[in-house]
Amino acid sequence: MGYERDDIGSDAGFRALNTTSRRGFLRIAGLAGVSLSLVSAAAQAEAEIGFWAKDLSNEKLVDMFRTILRIRWHERTMADKMLSDPDYRGYNHFCAGQEAVAAGCCAALRNSGPYDQIDLVFSTHRPTGHAIAKGVDMKLMCAENDFRATGLNGGYGAEMHLSDPSVGFVGADGMVGPGPVLATGAAFAIRARESDQVAVFFGGDGTYATPHFHSALNNARLLGLPFIYVLENNLYHQYAHYSFSCPHTDIAEAARAYGIPARVVDGQDVFQTYNAMHEAVDRARAGNGPSFIEAKTYRYYNHWGAPGATAGELGAFGYDPLAISSFRPEREVRAWMQRDPVNIARATLINWGVLDAGQAEALETEVRAEVDAAFAWAAEQPLCNPEDGLMHVYAEGRAIARQFG
Repeated sequence: MGYERDDIGSDAGFRALNTTSRRGFLRIAGLAGVSLSLVSAAAQAEAEIGFWAKDLSNEKLVDMFRTILRIRWHERTMADKMLSDPDYRGYNHFCAGQEAVAAGCCAALRNSGPYDQIDLVFSTHRPTGHAIAKGVDMKLMCAENDFRATGLNGGYGAEMHLSDPSVGFVGADGMVGPGPVLATGAAFAIRARESDQVAVFFGGDGTYATPHFHSALNNARLLGLPFIYVLENNLYHQYAHYSFSCPHTDIAEAARAYGIPARVVDGQDVFQTYNAMHEAVDRARAGNGPSFIEAKTYRYYNHWGAPGATAGELGAFGYDPLAISSFRPEREVRAWMQRDPVNIARATLINWGVLDAGQAEALETEVRAEVDAAFAWAAEQPLCNPEDGLMHVYAEGRAIARQFG
C-alpha cells in the first residue's frame, strides 16, 4: 500500500498553527505532509491521515501535554543527577526529544482496568518515556532505576528491565530485537481469548536489522494479529546512522512489503502520532490485523548516559568517548531541537485556546515539582541487598552462589 506525499518546508508546522481550529491545523498537517529537512534527515508525515485529535476533550489534550512534560523533566533530572550527584547509582538510555511518540501513541490506548482488558506495551532498552506514558508510577520507577529495594521491580530490573503489568506495561527489553516477537505472542493470546485488546511494540530503527523485525511482521500479517509496531526512527542506532544497515529511507516500506498498512509520521508532533495510532488501534480492535507506524524523531542525548552533556542544559553536544568520535554533528542536534515536541504541543494548545501561556507555564512548574519529589522519595529508599540477587532465579528458593565456594 503506498501513499502520495507532498513535502513542504520545515516551518510548515508552525505556519499551520495560525489556523483557527483543531481540524484546520490537522488537515493542513495531514494533507500537506508536514516535513522537516534537517541536514540529511527528514521527519515526514503522510497524507490521508485522520484528524482524530480534533475530537479530544480539552482535558485529554492537556493530559497529553502533561505526559510530554513529565517525560522531558524525568529525563533531564536523571541526566543532571548522573552528571552532578556522586551518590546516584541510576543510569539511562535517554529519550528526551522523542516524547511526542510515547505520549501520542499511549494516549490512544486503553491504560486502566483489569489486565485482560487493558492494552499491552512492550518496550526497548530506552523505555522510561513509554513507561511514563503508559501510566507507570514515576516514584517507583525512579527508585527502580536507582536500584532501591522498594522500586518498581524490587531494584533488580533497573532501567532496561522495567515492568508494570498493572498498567499494561509488560516490560523493557535490554536486547535489541526480541521485543516484537514477544508482543506478537501476546497479540496471538489476545486473539485466542477473543479480547479486543491490542499489543504494541516500541522499537528503534536498529530493530530493522534483526531477524525478529521480519519474523514478527510476517507472522502478524499471516495470522491477522491485533499488533502495532511503532518504530521510533531517531536516525542512529547506538553510534551509527541507520542508513548503514537499512536500504530504505522510510523503514515503513519494509512493513508494506508484508502487506501491512504503514504510516510515516512526524514524531515531533504529538497530534500526528496520536492520529496514526488511533487508526491503528481501531483497525486492530475491529479484527483487521496489524499496523506499522514509523515516527521520524531524534534523541537529544547520546546513546547511553550523559557523556557530552552539561548539568542544567538540555542535550549532549560534546565528545562521547563511547562513540570513539563525535558521531552526530552538533548543528544537526540543535537543528532538530528547533522543532521540539514540548514547544510544538504548547504552541498548538495555545493556538487552539486550550491553554494560555500562563497556564502552560504553571503546568510545567507543577510537573517539575512532581518530578523532583519523585527523585527525592527514591533517594530515601533502602538499597537492595546484594545477596538478594540470588532470588527470583527459580520459581522458589534461591540460586546457589557457586562462585563463592
